[in-house]
Amino acid sequence: MNQSEPRSILFVCMGNICRSPAADGLFLDYLQKQHKDSRIQIHVDSAGTHSYHVGEPADARMRQAASRRGFNLQSRARQVTANDLQTFDYVLAMDRENLLAIQSLGGELETEASAVTGLFSDYLDDSWPTDVPDPYYGGEDGFEYVLDMVEKACPQIYAALTAV
Repeated sequence: MNQSEPRSILFVCMGNICRSPAADGLFLDYLQKQHKDSRIQIHVDSAGTHSYHVGEPADARMRQAASRRGFNLQSRARQVTANDLQTFDYVLAMDRENLLAIQSLGGELETEASAVTGLFSDYLDDSWPTDVPDPYYGGEDGFEYVLDMVEKACPQIYAALTAV
């Protein structure tokens, strides 16, 4: 990949209403602040491995937690597809269960997937858990913790996407 080629990343969780839209929104914000003078184009999206919430905005509690930090989550839930493994450069799962679901989609492709798949936590140090915890059934602190993880990972993800 050279400097002029567009880059793309897809964040994936289960329903695409908490963790992955948070990563999508915060990473977009990070790009706008850090990436102003770069000629590299980066497309950011999020999806879920299940179709429970397709078309819905992010969970209201996640939107509120993000808003308190100055972030606006705009995405609408969609389900990840096998085609995403061909069209995105990176597909990052928020936990191991969703990573397995993503990897199983590769079997639906006629050619080998071109995306680098992995865990979101691959871009965090060992002080963070391997799985980004799903805050959906918990309290407000869970949403804050997910946002902490996402904010911490943004610089490392950006570095991976912009490496020559």
